[in-house]
Amino acid sequence: MKRVKPRPLVASHVVKSTPRQIGGGRPREALVRRAKESIAKGSKSFSVASLLFDKTTRERAHLLYAWCRRCDDIADGQEAGFRNKSGELKLDTSSPMDRVEAIRILTNRALDGQPTADIAFDALGQVAAETGLTREMTDDVIDGFVLDAQEWRPRTEADLMRYCYHVAGAVGVMMARVMGIPADATETLDRACDLGLAFQLNNIARDIADDDAAGRCYLPEEWLAEMDIPPGQHMKPQYRKQLVKLTKRLVDSARLHDAAARVGAGRLRFRQRWAILSAANIYGAIGEEVERQAEFAWDHRVHTSTLDKIGHVIAALKETISGSFEPQVMPEFTRGRLMVMARMDGPIPDRPMTPLRDEGIRRKED
Repeated sequence: MKRVKPRPLVASHVVKSTPRQIGGGRPREALVRRAKESIAKGSKSFSVASLLFDKTTRERAHLLYAWCRRCDDIADGQEAGFRNKSGELKLDTSSPMDRVEAIRILTNRALDGQPTADIAFDALGQVAAETGLTREMTDDVIDGFVLDAQEWRPRTEADLMRYCYHVAGAVGVMMARVMGIPADATETLDRACDLGLAFQLNNIARDIADDDAAGRCYLPEEWLAEMDIPPGQHMKPQYRKQLVKLTKRLVDSARLHDAAARVGAGRLRFRQRWAILSAANIYGAIGEEVERQAEFAWDHRVHTSTLDKIGHVIAALKETISGSFEPQVMPEFTRGRLMVMARMDGPIPDRPMTPLRDEGIRRKED
């Protein structure tokens, strides 16, 4: 009998790499359709504003939003999770950090053009390939989920703004790239970051009660100390007046970043400018309503009605035509400053073990 020579396990012959498949190999139309469903369910405010985009920009914005929404759901243990051997999703046995690590792994696979078995991450892969979104951008967003997973609390206003950068300012930058803003258009990207910061500050003001119920607080510890509010007690009735004052700080800061963002919107194409200003008006109205309701703002969730949204869209059209006013004061916390803070406080990157130039070729001494 002829002896068969063993076949060596050579990677190029046996182990084949997965071919690059933009969008995980799914049809783009299917990704867009599911992304549209996601935004319609998850954010009525942005859904309304996105209708003003041209078709291509709108589809790309929806694809990006689907990823953001999915990441948020996974981080909170909702509607997504890990698969056991039978293929069923399991969240009850996963830790917050495990879920964030899953987000990072799936995101990196999507950016590498690999299928993820999750349509929202495949949507990210699709829009990233079309617009040049980078891993650094997605890492900035994911690092915000890391902070929540670590049960982090802001000590200072700078800490608060760094968190807002991760979860919203960085998304604003990604949205600007989705709208076609070049990577070297630094000033416009700065203003896009400002808009994200404004959105998040208004959201924090609105969601103070909801966050407290979930065991979270994004009010800086130094602010609470100034008002003699003990940690974890800010929702007690006796501290409502002090809480109103702290909320005003949030909303005032949001207004400052909003005003700066409107300058950047002036550099966008007409329909894009209209959509962005509409979103700014809608989210700004949330903060204003929280401020107006004062001590009663957290007895129910503040929102804007459909009629109100239409009014904000009309007002945005007028501003799109006439132009926005230059702000008298620019925000203290710029994108550049926040990025430095994020890099300084973030995890230390892995260092490759690169050999010295003569390592391995130096002759032994006789």
